[in-house]
Amino acid sequence: MRQLAGLTPGFSWPYYGAWRAQGLAHSPWVQSAVVTRRFPDAVDVRVVERVPFARWQRPDGSVVALAEDGTVLPGARLPDTLPLLSGWGPDRLRDALFVARALGQYNVQSVAYTPSGITAKTAGGTVWSGDLKNLLKYAGAIVQFPSKQIHIYPWGVSVQ
Repeated sequence: MRQLAGLTPGFSWPYYGAWRAQGLAHSPWVQSAVVTRRFPDAVDVRVVERVPFARWQRPDGSVVALAEDGTVLPGARLPDTLPLLSGWGPDRLRDALFVARALGQYNVQSVAYTPSGITAKTAGGTVWSGDLKNLLKYAGAIVQFPSKQIHIYPWGVSVQ
């Protein structure tokens, strides 16, 4: 972090400014940072780091770690405990992240998107919906019908 904040050996603290800390702003691992110069001779750096939230299988097949806001985190470990997001067709990664966050209490294992909808596999079953609003509205069906496939439509819920 010292390097990213521009706090390199031999830097002259009286000339420390935002331009020296640009490395913090460009790092995908840094969500936010506050750099405070304290006189007479100190610089405080407070950093909030992004943490891996999900694994994303890119269209080319490679798997990378994503932060909760969708930022790719290069070099991150990819534990199997993180939900796996994947899909095809138009990019719906933001929708998949939204579903993984919204259904987090159900222990989401994977979220797959297609042009027709989103499928979330949880510890308690599988749920599909073509509409995010209805998916959230009827997500409680996951608990009501454990180990079942649940399809949520605008006109109702189908359990298989």
